[in-house]
Amino acid sequence: MIRITTMLARLFDLVEARWEAPATQRRVGGLLVATFLLTLLVIEGNRHDIFPAWLGRQLPTNHFFAVDIAFTLLLLFETLALVFSLAQSVSSSVGKQFEIFSLILLRHALKGLTTVHEPVEWSEVGRAVPHMLADAAGALAIFVALAAFYRLQQHAPITLDSRERTSFVAAKKTVAVLLLVGFVAVGTYDVWEMAAGRDAVPFFEAVYTVLILADILLVLLSLRYSSTYHVVFRNSGFAAATVFMRLALTAPPYVNAGLGLAACLLALGVTAAFNAFLVSISPRPSPDASKV
Repeated sequence: MIRITTMLARLFDLVEARWEAPATQRRVGGLLVATFLLTLLVIEGNRHDIFPAWLGRQLPTNHFFAVDIAFTLLLLFETLALVFSLAQSVSSSVGKQFEIFSLILLRHALKGLTTVHEPVEWSEVGRAVPHMLADAAGALAIFVALAAFYRLQQHAPITLDSRERTSFVAAKKTVAVLLLVGFVAVGTYDVWEMAAGRDAVPFFEAVYTVLILADILLVLLSLRYSSTYHVVFRNSGFAAATVFMRLALTAPPYVNAGLGLAACLLALGVTAAFNAFLVSISPRPSPDASKV
């Protein structure tokens, strides 16, 4: 078991180094730009009937679909980055999950424009604007709350034993590799189902469901190295916040943004309480018996 964990940890380090290399990030940026421009060209071509009728019926004619596709691809890449943050710290992983959720809200806000005809007219888009504004405002509020969340973070080793710390990091990397495999499997299954003309599994909802299970697994793994109350409470509180975030993904308009913000504020509150608890239990100087 230890040997398998070590091998998966090394695989994680290799993949992470390749992913975070500057050349890879430039390629990702170039792919996003190319996808956006190519989608625009395809849509414009379909508006001018240059494709066969059977194909044209399958392709969009609304230019805002290019925005939706580019945002979806961006979210996929951000999901990969989330996997790598899992090995850094629990708080970093939770913060990354809220980052992705805020981008999902922005995507929902822009997606409302894909249901209208061009040129856009207020009589058609007016009913969708309140929902779009609610999603955008929710994303902005989470963005602000995340700034406070990251500012409050106090990273401390889970154990003072260097070998145990190495073992815990290797365990987190193993979980991250398994998550990556799971995400690829879900994405491949979705592509297969869509190609067959069947309904695919909602990708991001499935991803967050798996992340909840991974968060709980990490809480249980951490108990092997530290069972102190404040650490267990913080990690469990973060797991509860991700559960509410998962519920927000399938909630109706207005509720989704509010529930997502509430989940972020819960994580922020857990962090503030954890920091206050650390101060309360920090060693204090013993009283001087020579003083009355």
